[in-house]
Amino acid sequence: MKKLLFLTCLFCCKVVSAQIGGMGTYQFLQVPSNARINALGGNAISTPDADINLVSINPSLLTQKNHKQIGANYINYFSDIKAGELNFGFHSDSLKTSFAAGIQYMNYGNFVKTSPDGQVIGTFNAGEYNYHITAARTYQQFSYGATLKFINSNLETYNSFGIAADFGANWRSEDNLILVTTVLSNIGQQLTTYTSNNQENIPYNLQIGFSKKFAHNPFRIGIIAHNLQNPGKLLYQITNRQFTSLETGLPIEEDFNLLQKAMSHIIINTELLLGKSIQVRFGYNTLRNRELSLNNIRGMNGFSWGLGLKLNRFHFAYGYGGFIPGRNTNSFSVITRIQDFKRAKN
Repeated sequence: MKKLLFLTCLFCCKVVSAQIGGMGTYQFLQVPSNARINALGGNAISTPDADINLVSINPSLLTQKNHKQIGANYINYFSDIKAGELNFGFHSDSLKTSFAAGIQYMNYGNFVKTSPDGQVIGTFNAGEYNYHITAARTYQQFSYGATLKFINSNLETYNSFGIAADFGANWRSEDNLILVTTVLSNIGQQLTTYTSNNQENIPYNLQIGFSKKFAHNPFRIGIIAHNLQNPGKLLYQITNRQFTSLETGLPIEEDFNLLQKAMSHIIINTELLLGKSIQVRFGYNTLRNRELSLNNIRGMNGFSWGLGLKLNRFHFAYGYGGFIPGRNTNSFSVITRIQDFKRAKN
């Protein structure tokens, strides 16, 4: 664990504060990586469960309950863009540490390559990859962990390599009904750039999460505050929402009050836990709802939902993410544990 933290600090010494919209490189790291996260509003750092796929967004959620657990994920993103992730967990009793490894990818599909005068001269493809390893420990009611990411981006003939890290810590109540967590993700930098003398930032994200499971009903609610490194700076004026002053005839730009600025950082989600076999999930992303709204058109942007189902030795999940009217994402996940098959055989 100490070696992992040392390597992370050694390479990830450059931290830059910036707006999150369209700034920086490796933006695929922000895409919800599995069905459960997609269903819970795009973030689930405060969801306490033995789900190996949650480790990719909060390393402190990795525990010995993830021992020999495998998670596979597929996301049907926009247009012909496909994404997914594969995770595996392992616990070492001698080291008193849990480990995980995985790969996240995003395939942007095939493109037609043309010359400056419009002549078709071939095709090319583009894709990005995140190879990550995680280590975490639990001490009484506290857990902490770190993830190291090796990032490769291939966009036609332009290539870039980078390194980044996530740090997470959480506290659970003795009855396991309350979880408070904080995560600092994507601290890092490019090692090689797409073009010479063009160093780009990797947008980092400071988050705080809280979840509460009620003792006598099947609900668990979660509240997450994200991008706290830029407090109140997530919103921007949208040109087609400007109004014209009747007195001066000049446009009046949007103005945001303190509540709007604060709520832009908030994601709210809930899970309905129907026994050990069925979960119904809902999420609401405030920032996504506002930034992807269209004038005079109502849609499900910002809202998300999903289902979880346990069948025999497999956990299946589906997640629906609402972005803009007619443009939504569908994601699918499956989790299983290797030793469950050995027990069944015995």
